[in-house]
Amino acid sequence: MQSLTFETTSDTCLLHIDNLIMSYDIILRGGSLVDGTGSPAIQADVAINHNRIAEIGNLADALATSEIDVSGLVVAPGFIDTHNHSDGWVTQTSGQECKIAQGITTELLMSDGISYAPVNDDTWREWIYYLHSLDGLNMHQYGGGHSLQEYMEFAAGRSHQNIITQVPYANVRSLACGWSRNRVDDVQMRAIQREIRVGMEHGATGVSTGLDYVLQCFSDTDELAEACSVLNDFNGIYVTHVRYKKGLIPAINEAIEICTRAGCRLHISHLKGHDPYPPEVVLGRLEEAANDGLDIAFDVYPYQCGSTMLNYLLPYTVWEDGPTAAMKHITAPSFEREFEQILDDYRLDLDKVIIAWTALNDFESSWGQTLNEYVESTGKSTGRALIDLLIDNNLAVLCVVDEGDDHHVHPYLQHPMCMFGTDAIEMPNGKVHPRAFGSSARMIGRMVRDEKLFSLEEAVRKMTSFPAEWFGIEKRGQLKKDWFADLVVFDEQTVIDNATYESPRQNPDGIRLSIVNGAVVYQDGAVIKHDDAPGKYLRCGVE
Repeated sequence: MQSLTFETTSDTCLLHIDNLIMSYDIILRGGSLVDGTGSPAIQADVAINHNRIAEIGNLADALATSEIDVSGLVVAPGFIDTHNHSDGWVTQTSGQECKIAQGITTELLMSDGISYAPVNDDTWREWIYYLHSLDGLNMHQYGGGHSLQEYMEFAAGRSHQNIITQVPYANVRSLACGWSRNRVDDVQMRAIQREIRVGMEHGATGVSTGLDYVLQCFSDTDELAEACSVLNDFNGIYVTHVRYKKGLIPAINEAIEICTRAGCRLHISHLKGHDPYPPEVVLGRLEEAANDGLDIAFDVYPYQCGSTMLNYLLPYTVWEDGPTAAMKHITAPSFEREFEQILDDYRLDLDKVIIAWTALNDFESSWGQTLNEYVESTGKSTGRALIDLLIDNNLAVLCVVDEGDDHHVHPYLQHPMCMFGTDAIEMPNGKVHPRAFGSSARMIGRMVRDEKLFSLEEAVRKMTSFPAEWFGIEKRGQLKKDWFADLVVFDEQTVIDNATYESPRQNPDGIRLSIVNGAVVYQDGAVIKHDDAPGKYLRCGVE
């Protein structure tokens, strides 16, 4: 029988077991542990020392510097956001409050092939200009260095969330080729592959592309397959916003071909249904490729509606000389007629596209208006009104796109290949998509409790261990002794997303506590700032 005595000092609490002394920084007491693996919940305490989980079990006789009663609440691994547009915000703030309040402890950055690194003296201004309505940086705020590693180290020193990166393909292509739409030659291809290799050696999870966006829209299947062949040496992933404008099945077929030829894994970003392809056709095509031996996964946010930049609707020709030169194209006398035709051919009516944010506050009264409503308010033609809107805001206009009832995304969320991502785009005071504030709570609340799409344990697995294993995030995504202490505590009965399309800037209810590397960063509705930011720059396959 072990003899137990307790001793409390001014700065730590110690448990004596015979001659063994155990000390804990934090104990979470009495919670229901959902460990991230999909296994049924268990009742247990969790002890944390420094940045690690020190013990899991019945710790009734132990003490700690901070003891937190979580009885009646769920304790889970911190959530991992596999697709977002936080690249600028993590360098400017201690972390996006809207993400920290959701229990998101790790962000996979540099989605859609576009970001702030790698760059050089000729390209960095172009990227800040292009990304203003997506990732939020202004010219005077840039300070992250040129290389991928420099940028991530700069961001990690300021972040209350962990960050891990991909190699953004358009950035790499712009270094090797400039902004030309010309076919990549052998010398340029070697430069592209070399830059991808450098990124992978510094811990990137793979290469991201956004084939409807700047520069990558000029990349063909052959180019991408050859460029991504480097990934085979690292077990890397080709992560792609496919060519949705070409149609979903043709776009998926291209992604499958690229990965089959390159010999790498495939991840499809923010997958959702698009007419005329029903979910069973889309998911059936992915299952067919998986049965043929291709390793595939995809991320989904729990909303059908989307969000992107208004300049997404511009023809690719405007990007041929780079983002800052786009203005000369859209101010050309012949452009209005060309743009009118593009708008006429767009798959959605402009009543389905809503202005969420503009760079100039002079246009704040338009936030929440549909494009048609905005056009009517100007008294101009559709093409002229939207061209002028883009010109006045230096192309920086963000939109929310109504793509139908949210139930349409449910079959994708339920699929075994699906993991969690928010695709969040946050803009201060903007009428942004509610996914920026509500995605995680919607997954573990509404989708579990109300829609009954899956169990709570499966929802947490899609948000934790599945993405951690897929992207090579070591010793995170599960509640295990000696693993890193990224945790979230929530009330499964009350957790709910409050953000709506009409009023998106509302944090969820029911998320009670968030811990990053052993540091409490969110508790009972308040973000807790630390002078020494606890977020880390994570590297694929490295503890």
